[in-house]
Amino acid sequence: MQINIPTERLANAGSQVKNKITTGINRLQGFPKWSIYAIAGVVILLLGLIVFLCWPKPVAPTYPTVEAQPVVLEDVEVYGEYTGKIRAKQYVEVRARVEGYLERMHFAEGGYVNKNDILFTIDPKLYKASVEKAKAQLNKNQALALKAERNLARIQPLYEQNAASKLDLDNAIAAYESAKAEVTMSEADLVQAEIALSYTTVRSPISGFISESSADIGTLVGPGGKSLLATVVNSDTVQVNFSMTGLDYLRSKERNVNLGQKIEERNWNPYITITLADNTEYPFIGIVDFADPQVDPNTGTFSVRAQMPNPDHILLPGQLTRVRLLLDVREDAVVVPTKALVIEKGGAYVFVARQDSVVEKRFIELGPEIPNKVVVERGLGADEMIIVEGFHKLSHGMKVSIVNGVVEDEE
Repeated sequence: MQINIPTERLANAGSQVKNKITTGINRLQGFPKWSIYAIAGVVILLLGLIVFLCWPKPVAPTYPTVEAQPVVLEDVEVYGEYTGKIRAKQYVEVRARVEGYLERMHFAEGGYVNKNDILFTIDPKLYKASVEKAKAQLNKNQALALKAERNLARIQPLYEQNAASKLDLDNAIAAYESAKAEVTMSEADLVQAEIALSYTTVRSPISGFISESSADIGTLVGPGGKSLLATVVNSDTVQVNFSMTGLDYLRSKERNVNLGQKIEERNWNPYITITLADNTEYPFIGIVDFADPQVDPNTGTFSVRAQMPNPDHILLPGQLTRVRLLLDVREDAVVVPTKALVIEKGGAYVFVARQDSVVEKRFIELGPEIPNKVVVERGLGADEMIIVEGFHKLSHGMKVSIVNGVVEDEE
């Protein structure tokens, strides 16, 4: 290493020493020689000390100071975000099944009803009369059947004694069989009349909250699905429906994730969380139980459904919400802070700090992003250090001074 000596400073020091030596010699001419030699030695030592102190010290080189962190391995959850719609798991329209005038309503609109609770009464007079008529006809036919049976029982032995003809026997048998058929028909008519009468009492098919009445008292209602009376909604459990793109489907297949199918060998399964209208996250999760096996050609998407508990009835059917779906869990993935990335046309890269404090510009392949971090698919190992601060003026092969991870090298 070449050192520049300040010549002026040395010249001044040498001149001062020379003057002092001359003055000292003049004063010491009367002293013994050994004294002069001793003093001269001291002076030479002083001169050497002055030269040593004035000699410039070598300056240590300085390197850019950077902050480094080790590469981290994490289990990374990969999510997709979609727009979903809430739907009640059970939504039943209550309609009239017989014709008649609506006579009475038995529920409070908007209230909760249990299964088989009476909701409406349709005027039953006509249907009660039909039941009574069917009963009378059944009694008549049963009497005729009994008479025919007795007549057959009377003719049978007479025929065996040749006291009655074969024709008489055949007529008696036919009359009995016909009477029995009439009884069977009458029994069926009675059952049909009783069922029609039961339909005049309209009951709730499920438990849930009931809507307002769709028909006023006194309205003539009828069968055939035309007379809507009310709707009952069971939203203790709701369905969240949303659509995913065909690209999402292909990516899920690449990760061996079959939406709507539970895999026992895996310690996780696709689930959703949703965001409420006030931007808070709903406290329950929903399990994906269905994915449409075909893509809608008009939209390029396919439908996905999840079941979600709704014990407090916070979620309302028809409500739109933001859906966050767990698509994959990357176990022991290489993760780096987003702030350590440099992205340019050639790709993304980071600066890797070697053991000798020399940095290496390393291009990497990026994977899914998570808050403030990103997964590295290729290019980094778990035992490496990356520069997270102070890398903007670095270049490949530059030596640096590293803090937060590696002890600085000393020259």
